[in-house]
Amino acid sequence: MTSTSLASSNPASQAPNYTDIQSIVAHDFDIMDEQVFGSLNSKVQLVMSVSKHVIDAGGKRMRPLITLLCARMFNDAPSEQAMHLAAITEMLHTATLVHDDVIDESGQRRGKPTANATWDNATAVLVGDYLIARAFNLLVGFQSLELLKLFSDGTCDIAEGEVLQLQHQHNPAATETDYLNIIDGKTSRLFMMATQGAAILQGQEQHLQALADFGQHFGNAFQIIDDVLDYSGDSELMGKNLGDDLSEGKPTLPTIKALELLKDSDKQGYEQLRIAVQTGKTPNAEQLIELVRSSGSLDYCTKRALEETRLAKQALSSLPDNRYRQGLYQLTELASARLV
Repeated sequence: MTSTSLASSNPASQAPNYTDIQSIVAHDFDIMDEQVFGSLNSKVQLVMSVSKHVIDAGGKRMRPLITLLCARMFNDAPSEQAMHLAAITEMLHTATLVHDDVIDESGQRRGKPTANATWDNATAVLVGDYLIARAFNLLVGFQSLELLKLFSDGTCDIAEGEVLQLQHQHNPAATETDYLNIIDGKTSRLFMMATQGAAILQGQEQHLQALADFGQHFGNAFQIIDDVLDYSGDSELMGKNLGDDLSEGKPTLPTIKALELLKDSDKQGYEQLRIAVQTGKTPNAEQLIELVRSSGSLDYCTKRALEETRLAKQALSSLPDNRYRQGLYQLTELASARLV
């Protein structure tokens, strides 16, 4: 079989397509998708109802897709264990979303009512806890201490990232370093678990560092892009209003950089944005969004996201050269294409 170059063979006019990437592991993906809910076995009907609600409202299943691509990259054969691990990864991701919605007091996610809005906060938190507990219950079945350590350490990092975000909420003095520490936990860590877990399953520990680098840089790029789109995206496509992160006082890179740039160039604008971050009061949301846009912050963040994307692609270069690696490469292109 002819090896596949890391460089995309598609013409520049053809953006990567998620469905095409997913089709590379279509059989594995379909089985995994069924297992996400099928692996739950609670005797409590409310747990099953809420779990089904949040799993059905899930997104593109990007994290388990990455696990499946990595597993096939090392061994091009169906792996029940890899499908099972991918489902567990999505279960953990779903749990973090449920908890996020409670913290953010969100009423909708991807245009659908959240669990906390449909039931209440207490129910949502407890079902999120159940999903995490069930994920680890299923992980025990692999009888791999290395895998358990990867996921237990990673889940601690995810929780710490969320607490760090909460700690810096409404803090206009938050720095870019603070931001990177937050997203390393709350976003990038699960991508790292998705890649490294597949390597452990396939006995490919020599590739753990490259996969960690890919997962971290891909996750960083993914989150920075999300945060840029909060000021420049399509609110209908995103399922939320532009500027929501600002009103929630979240320390995102666009706001952090805008405050840094405005401090010297526009004292009045700086003060307006600082007060908005500190109080969460944004009656002049459109003006504040324009302040962030005109400050040059989004240009800086876009460059940072593209640099993280470049590093993610670079990390793939030492991995087995085949269509599954190409799928991972195309996922990074798909992420950065959202900025165009």
